[in-house]
Amino acid sequence: MNAHDLKGKTIAFAASGGLDSCTITRWLTDLGVRVVCLTLDLGQPDEPNLEEVRQRMLASGAAEAAVLDGRAALAAEGVAVIQAQAKYEGDYWNTTGIARHVTTRLLLAEMRRRGIEILSHGATGRGNDQVRFQLVTHMLEPGFEVYAPWRDEEFLAAFGGRKEMIDFCTARGVPIKHSHAKPYSTDANLLGLTHEAGKLESLDEGALSIEPEFGTLPTAAPDRLERVEIRFERGMPVAINGRTADLVALFSEANSLAGRNGVGIALHLVENRFVGIKSRGIYETPGMELLGKAYEYLMQLVLDRRARKLFNTLSLMLAEQIYQGYWFDPASEAAKAAVARFAHFATGTIRLDLYKGHAFFAGAADVPHCVYSEEAASMEKVGEFNHADSEGLLRVLAVSARILAKAGQIVSD
Repeated sequence: MNAHDLKGKTIAFAASGGLDSCTITRWLTDLGVRVVCLTLDLGQPDEPNLEEVRQRMLASGAAEAAVLDGRAALAAEGVAVIQAQAKYEGDYWNTTGIARHVTTRLLLAEMRRRGIEILSHGATGRGNDQVRFQLVTHMLEPGFEVYAPWRDEEFLAAFGGRKEMIDFCTARGVPIKHSHAKPYSTDANLLGLTHEAGKLESLDEGALSIEPEFGTLPTAAPDRLERVEIRFERGMPVAINGRTADLVALFSEANSLAGRNGVGIALHLVENRFVGIKSRGIYETPGMELLGKAYEYLMQLVLDRRARKLFNTLSLMLAEQIYQGYWFDPASEAAKAAVARFAHFATGTIRLDLYKGHAFFAGAADVPHCVYSEEAASMEKVGEFNHADSEGLLRVLAVSARILAKAGQIVSD
């Protein structure tokens, strides 16, 4: 699909209010396309006034512009990510990936309400977001179409980079937010923030070269411990330091507590994109890291070894599903149902000490499904576990060990 196929039609455009959004909206409007700009409020700290974004899109030529509140939906999915411990390639909490799933789902609901069947977005042709927008759209609304300007040869010929877009908008009086190149790009929401591109494409730039928006670098964090207490009930965070709140407020509080101690700030990852190239991101995910670390400590108390093995497999699988755009497919739904079964036992209070980028375990209380027993684990006395009982177990295990040796399958130097 190209822009000329859209002439005379109405499309919904996922508008962030940045240079790309303004340029695409004006360019399509000039070609005779009726553009309805929809912006999601995801608690992004870099855009505190989304009414300004709405007005900017109208000034860019949009026939209509609206802001949709997606904070509660994103917070709920953020908890699902925490419950699955779904970190991509070890360190990334999938904050941008899960936000794209939430964004697309909410956009499609609004499009159905407005009778619009073409979704457009400003994601580039070399990134992951285009995959997420496309796959989620076709899973949830298989009859809808997706138009991506950054995959349209005509648009690519007109706009080779930021300079051409700035010149285009300036000539038409479009009120773009920035007129100069930033040292790197930033994508933010309630759950976290991604720094990438620009100067960060050079491996000579360390992770500490960013300017944090969610808190402070670990090196600049206070020289004292801060004790934090997180309460979970059936896998849901319900209180921080004894104060109950809704999920949006809890994430906001977690971001503040962790951020000021450098926890979850400047997390570095050179990751494998779905399209087959590597990219580098430096992430800020303080709230996710704080709540996620507390949940991990809780799971250590309630999962036995077989449950843990399955849980680890589900975590890895769901992390990739989010990253690659498959959070809503049957495989993910089945995996999430299994994770929810484990979350059923995740009730308890976890205490952590925050210090210069670290969240140390400081204690646990009121964990009714805890399978850790101080008496059974004790090295000081017999208690529930009689050491002598291991003799029979080890004799049984030794049978197969000896058979392997006699069969010549054990190679010894």
